[in-house]
Amino acid sequence: MPYDIIIVGGSFAGLAAATQIARARRRVLVIDAGLPRNRFAEHSHGFLGQDGRAPAEILGDARRQLLAYPTAEIVDGLAEKAEATDSGLRIGIGSGEAFEASRLILATGVRDTLPDIPGLAEQWGKTVLHCPYCHGYEVAGGALGVLATGPMAIHQAQMIADWGDVTLFTNGVFVPNAEQLQALRTRNVVVEPASVIHVEGDSASGLLLRLDDGSTQKIKALFTAPRTCMVSPLAEQLGCEFVDGFFGPVIKVDERQQTTVQGVYAAGDAAREPHNVAFAVANGTWAGVAAHQSLIFG
Repeated sequence: MPYDIIIVGGSFAGLAAATQIARARRRVLVIDAGLPRNRFAEHSHGFLGQDGRAPAEILGDARRQLLAYPTAEIVDGLAEKAEATDSGLRIGIGSGEAFEASRLILATGVRDTLPDIPGLAEQWGKTVLHCPYCHGYEVAGGALGVLATGPMAIHQAQMIADWGDVTLFTNGVFVPNAEQLQALRTRNVVVEPASVIHVEGDSASGLLLRLDDGSTQKIKALFTAPRTCMVSPLAEQLGCEFVDGFFGPVIKVDERQQTTVQGVYAAGDAAREPHNVAFAVANGTWAGVAAHQSLIFG
């Protein structure tokens, strides 16, 4: 078997997993398409020792450090096909090459599906954000918005009130009941029933939201929780089971990151919520350790 373990996905979870395997002196291959989920963000925050650095810089360092281990390799390419073989697992990439290993870790990530509002996508990762722990401190103080994508926006608005004066834009998604309205008032959250129809602005001056009643609102940043979907078809091709997360399907794993398919592990955003760089690194580290130990103990 050419490799002990193949990891599909070379972002935070995948590289964290690979590092553990390389340090165990096992042959590990990372297949990376080079499209990390947080590529739209200019800076990463809340990650110990790396606060404020560009995500690409952190990943660049991590790749160089991984490749210093003689048993680690990285192939740049899109993994398109996965199948079980008599001896393990085979992964095919877009160039036509195929690689085999005894174990597989899927760190393939998810894709965000933003509300279809003109101007919103252009500000994603800048002043349209999803995680207050990742970006809240930098936009704190003053007017903030929460754009509802479902009833969970009530929880989001209550939490983000620790970072500023929050307006919850229900956007026609739901109507808060009396109990929910009281909970929002307790956190000084203002509820705006008019829908956002256009987003304007930039990272320097904040956002101008145009509403369907003709009014406008100026805010520093807008938080939203987009629906997510799998980036890669590999888990489905292999027959892995999925479970419903808060924002979309995630790969079902046990306490050791093992999927429902023997020898296949999953880590990072594809296998867990909430989504955060620090969580992805921790989750990927555990998947790497578990996959390595499975080579020894089965």
